[in-house]
Amino acid sequence: MSKGLVVLFGGSGFIGRYAARALVKAGYRVRVAVRRPNTAGDVRLAGTPGWVDIIQANIRDRASVDRALEGADAAVNLVGILFEKGAQNFEAAQREGARTVAEACADAGIERLVQVSAIGANADSKSDYARTKAEAEAAVREAMPNAVILRPSVVFGPEDGFLGPGTISGCHF
Repeated sequence: MSKGLVVLFGGSGFIGRYAARALVKAGYRVRVAVRRPNTAGDVRLAGTPGWVDIIQANIRDRASVDRALEGADAAVNLVGILFEKGAQNFEAAQREGARTVAEACADAGIERLVQVSAIGANADSKSDYARTKAEAEAAVREAMPNAVILRPSVVFGPEDGFLGPGTISGCHF
């Protein structure tokens, strides 16, 4: 029996794949909300049929975020970028996206939100990455004061996209 439905925004990314597995193992159904569902098929393997669904959602589009949250009990925002490319810039992906998810959760009556930030989040930082992570935290707190904000250190592994495929700390394997 399910403990509820958790929506993972950015659930097809490096951390999301592991988060989906952990949530299913803990007894939650998972809805993976991603921009391109065709890239998330392997996340469906995180659980038995019916426990993991994939839905198209873009955190820059409030209507798609609202659809993704329908019937949800909780949400986790894992969306973050290390490098800007096209419409995927730090302000849109990190600050405004977090604001959209938090406001949509609040409007839907979803009381549990986890926002994944970064250890160096700082509103006064000269780094756009760190500054927008801090601005995202502030936007989430404004919409949902009881949200949980996590500030992990650098997260890396074979699939991270941070150090490149097959590298950890610059060591190839």
